[in-house]
Amino acid sequence: MVLPHIFKSRIFYIPTHSFFVYRCKSSSIKVSKSNMVHHNLIEKRYDNITKSPNDKREYRGLLLSNKMRVLLISDPTTDKSAAALNVNIGYLSEPDDLPGLAHFCEHMLFLGTEKYPKKNDYNKYLSQNGGTYNASTYMDHTLYYFDVHAEKLKGALDRFAQFFIAPLFTEALTELELNAIHMECKKNLANDTWRLDQLDRSSADPNHPFSKFATGNKETLDIIPKQKGINVREKLLEFHNKFYSSNIMALSVFGKESLDELEQMVVELFSQVKNKDITVPTWPEHPFNSKQHFQNRWYIVPIKDIRNLYIIFPIPDLRKHYKSAPAHYISHLLGHEGEGSLLSLLKAKGWCNSLGSGKRLGARGFSFFAVFVDLTEEGIQHVDDIVLLTFQYINMLNEHGPVEWIYNEYRDIANINFRFKEKGYPCDYVSGIAQILYDYPMEEILIAEHLFPLWKPDLITWVMEYLKPENVRIHVVAKLYENIADETEKWYGVKFKKEKIPQNIISKWINAGLNSDLQLPPKNEFIPEKFDIKPAASTISKFPVIIEDTPLIRLWFKQDDEFLIPRANLFIDFVSPLAYMDPLSCNLTYIFVLLFRDALNEYAYAADIVGLKWELTNSKYGMTLGIVGYDDKLHVLLNKIIDKMINFKVDPKRFEIWKENYIRSLKNYKAEQPYQHAVYYLAVLLSEQIWMKDELLNATSHLTVERVQNFIPQFLSKIHMECLMHGNITMSEAIETAKSIESKLSNAVPHIVPLLSRQLILHREIKLEDGCHFLFEVKTKFHSNSCTQVYYQTGLQSTESNMLLELLAQILSEPCFTTLRTKEQLGYIVFSGVRRTNDAQGLRIIVQSDRHPKYVEQRINAFLNSMLQYIPSMTKEEFNAHKESLAIRRLEKPKQMTTLSAIFWSEIISQQYNFDRANIEVAYLKTITQEQILKFYKEIFQSDNQRKLSVHVLSTLKDVKLEDENVMESNEYISSDGTNNIEPKKIDDIISFKISQCLYPLLKPFSDIPRKGAHSSKL
Repeated sequence: MVLPHIFKSRIFYIPTHSFFVYRCKSSSIKVSKSNMVHHNLIEKRYDNITKSPNDKREYRGLLLSNKMRVLLISDPTTDKSAAALNVNIGYLSEPDDLPGLAHFCEHMLFLGTEKYPKKNDYNKYLSQNGGTYNASTYMDHTLYYFDVHAEKLKGALDRFAQFFIAPLFTEALTELELNAIHMECKKNLANDTWRLDQLDRSSADPNHPFSKFATGNKETLDIIPKQKGINVREKLLEFHNKFYSSNIMALSVFGKESLDELEQMVVELFSQVKNKDITVPTWPEHPFNSKQHFQNRWYIVPIKDIRNLYIIFPIPDLRKHYKSAPAHYISHLLGHEGEGSLLSLLKAKGWCNSLGSGKRLGARGFSFFAVFVDLTEEGIQHVDDIVLLTFQYINMLNEHGPVEWIYNEYRDIANINFRFKEKGYPCDYVSGIAQILYDYPMEEILIAEHLFPLWKPDLITWVMEYLKPENVRIHVVAKLYENIADETEKWYGVKFKKEKIPQNIISKWINAGLNSDLQLPPKNEFIPEKFDIKPAASTISKFPVIIEDTPLIRLWFKQDDEFLIPRANLFIDFVSPLAYMDPLSCNLTYIFVLLFRDALNEYAYAADIVGLKWELTNSKYGMTLGIVGYDDKLHVLLNKIIDKMINFKVDPKRFEIWKENYIRSLKNYKAEQPYQHAVYYLAVLLSEQIWMKDELLNATSHLTVERVQNFIPQFLSKIHMECLMHGNITMSEAIETAKSIESKLSNAVPHIVPLLSRQLILHREIKLEDGCHFLFEVKTKFHSNSCTQVYYQTGLQSTESNMLLELLAQILSEPCFTTLRTKEQLGYIVFSGVRRTNDAQGLRIIVQSDRHPKYVEQRINAFLNSMLQYIPSMTKEEFNAHKESLAIRRLEKPKQMTTLSAIFWSEIISQQYNFDRANIEVAYLKTITQEQILKFYKEIFQSDNQRKLSVHVLSTLKDVKLEDENVMESNEYISSDGTNNIEPKKIDDIISFKISQCLYPLLKPFSDIPRKGAHSSKL
C-alpha cells in the first residue's frame, strides 16, 4: 500500500540522559567457525549500541560488504521473530510518465521469485507459521516487513531476501496485480485524508516530484502507457534493477537465535543482494519554493461533513539536528493543551474542539510544519482570527525566546520513559528501526529519536523563523464551500477554490502582537518521583482475584510479578440500566462522556505528557474508565476524575458544540467504507439490543443542557462498578482505592441504589433458524465500490468449538486471499475470519469490490465449495503446520503490561473469567484431527442446519452489472459442490426479522464466580 504524508497531531518525547542508558559492550568479538566463512562478507561490526537499562535484548550492527546496513536483535525469550527491510527509494523516484510505478513494484515483489516461483509461496509460508506481512510505499522509501513463529525465521527470511535478489515480475501476474492497484486507488477516492493529501501534492511545483500521483491506477499504469507504446512490465524490471540496490537498503532482524547465529543467517541470505552503488536521492529544493505557493487559501470540499483548518509552513529537513530536535520543542508548546495554551483560548471562544501541531512527513531534503484545528460551527466563521491567534502564540514564544526549563522538563519526562521502556512487538520494532538505519549513527540507532542531549536554542530560533505569515499556506475544509468551489483536482476529484489571501490580512498577521491570554505552560506536577517496585505479597496469584465485593463495587486485583516496572493499570466499568435504555439515554450517556473528557482535558493533559493516560468511553452497559501509567501519581488523577464526575456541571456553550459535533458524526457514518457498513449491519441484525444510527440521530432533537445535567445524578444513583487494578500496587492500596471511590459516590449520591444481579445480565445474540440463508441489502452513494459479507453462524462459544472454528479459519485464510484477491482480483479488501459477539460465533468472509455483490457471493460460494477437496487433500505436515501456526498466535506472550491487563479485563467484562483461556484452548487444539475439521466444515456449509446471513452493500454511483457466472476460468480451488446453496430470504424489515428469530442463551461462566451486584431475596 502507498501511504499519504500523514499529519502528526501529537508528538511524544522519549529522550534521555546518559545515566538512563545502557551500552551493549563487547570488547572482543568472538567469531565462530561458521561465521569465519562469511567474514569477508562483513565490512564492519557495531557492538557498542546504546539501549535502555530495562532492555535485556542483545544488539549488533553490521555493514555488509555490499554496503547493506543491518541491525540484529537477539531475544532468547521471544515467541515471534520478525524482519523489516527498508529501501531508500519511494514514489518521488519513479518515472514522471508512470505515476504509481514504485507502488506497483512493491505489490509485485510478493508474487513470486526465481527461487520461490509460486505466487503465494511467501504468504502461505507465513500463514502456516503464525506470521503476518505487509509493505508500504512512501515518498522517499519503501518498507517491507513480516513476523513469524520464532522457530521459522530462517525459512521466512530466505523467501524475504529473494524479493531483493530475483523477483519474477511475470507478465500474467503483472496484468492481474494492476487490478489490485486500481482497486486500492478506488478504495481511497472517497477518503478525505487521501483527497487532501493529493490536493497538497497537486498544488506544489509541477516540476518537483512531490507533485506526483503516488498510488497509480489503470489509467496511469495501463491505458496511457499502452497509448505511448510503453511496456509497463519492462519498466517495473528496470525500476527494480536500477534502484533496488543493497547500498541503499537497511535491514533489521529480530530472533531468538544468538547474535552470531543471526549474523550467519543474514550474511548468507542478504549478501547476494546486488550493490549497484547508487546514491541515496535527496530533494534539497522544497516543493513549495516560490511566492505563488505562499499566502494562499484553499477552500476545500470534503466527502464527510468535517470542518478542519490546516496552517502549513515549509521547513528544511531537520534530521541532522536529531540531538536537539528543535521542531519537537516548538510543537510541544504550540500543541500544548493545558492552561494558557492556544487550544485553551480557542475552546474558550467556542471556535475549536481539538488542536495539534508538529512536523508532517516529508522526504530527504524538505519537510513541513503544520497546525491542525478541528473547527466548530462558529470557528469556521473565524478562520482569520484563529490564524491571528496562532501567530500571537508564535510571537509570545519569540518574545520569551527558547526557555531551557521547558526543554529540561520534557527531557526529564523522556528520561523516565526511556528508563522504563517496555518491549515492543517484534514486527513494529523492526519496522521502526529499519526506516531510520540510514539516518543516524549505528551506535545511537535505538535512542536517536528519543535522546535530545543538546540544548540548542539557536536552532529553535532558526526553525521559528520559518513560521511567519510570509510563508503560510491555509487549507480550510468544510461542506459549506460546495457553492464556491470552482476547480477540481485531477486524480481524486476534490472540489476546491484557491484564492490569494488579501494583503491587509497578511499585514494584520505580520503585526499580530501579543495576547495576554496566551502564556507558557506551568510546571508539570504529574512528573513521577517514586519508582520503587512495591514489596511482593507472600503469595501472588497468577490471575486476578476478587478482594472486595459489595453491592456497589467489585474489585479484581493482580499485583504485577512479571514486568517489574513502576506502572499500574486501572479499569472501572460503571454499569447502569439507564445508559442504553432507549436512543435518548444512549445519546445522553455519550454526550456526557464527550463533555466530561472535554472539561477535564486542560487539567489532565499534564498527566498525558508524562505517560499517565486516561480515557472514558461509553458502552451498551454504561461507561468505562481506564487509567494507565506510572503508579506514583495515578491516585491523584483518579481522585480528580471521580470528584469531577460527581460534581460535573454542563457548560451550555460546550454542550451545543459537542452536540453538533455528535450529530455530524452520526451523519458522516454514511460516508464510511462499504465494508464498514457491512460489518455494522451484521451487528444490527444479530444483536439482541442495538440502537441504529438513524434512531440515535432522531433522538438528538431531545438533547438539552437540562436533560444532560439531570441525567448524570440519575445515572450515578443506579449503578454498579466492576474494577480491575493490575500492576505495581499492593492489595491494601487497591482496597483503599476502591473504598475511597465507593465512599465518594455514596456520600455524593445519597439515594444511590445498587443494581440487582439480574440487572447486570449481558445482552444476547440472535440465533438464526436452522437451514436458512437470509440476505440483507443496503445501498451507498458515497463509494464506487460495493461490499459482500457472508456469515455462517456456528453456535455458542466453547473450548472445543472455539478451536475448531479458529483452526478452520486459519486453514481458509491464505487460499481465500489468494483465490479471491490475487487470482480472481475481486477486490483490494478481502478478509476471512472468526466473528464473536454476545457469546455466539461464526465464520465470515468480506470482499469489497467494484463488482456486483451477487456475483461476488457466487465466487465466495465457489471458493468455499473448493475447500471440500482442499481440506482432505492437505498433507499431515500441512495440517499440523496450521495447528502450530494457530497455537503460536494464541500463545504469544504479552509484551507490555497494558496488553496483559486488557486480556484480564476482557474476561471480566464478558463475565467468563477464563483467565487461562489461551493455554486451555490450545491444549484442546493439539488434539484436533483432520477428520474433525472436515466434519466441522460439512456441518457449517453442507448441513441441512446451515445458518447463513449475507449482507450486500451496493454502490449507486454507477451501473454495477451482474457478471455471468462463467466469466472466471476454472482453477484448482473451484468445484461444483460443497456449500448448501439455499435460496436466500430477503430481509426487508429489520425489526420483523429479529422478532422472528430465537435468542441464544448466555454462556455459563468458566469459573465459579458469584454473581455481582445486590442479591434479591430467594423465594
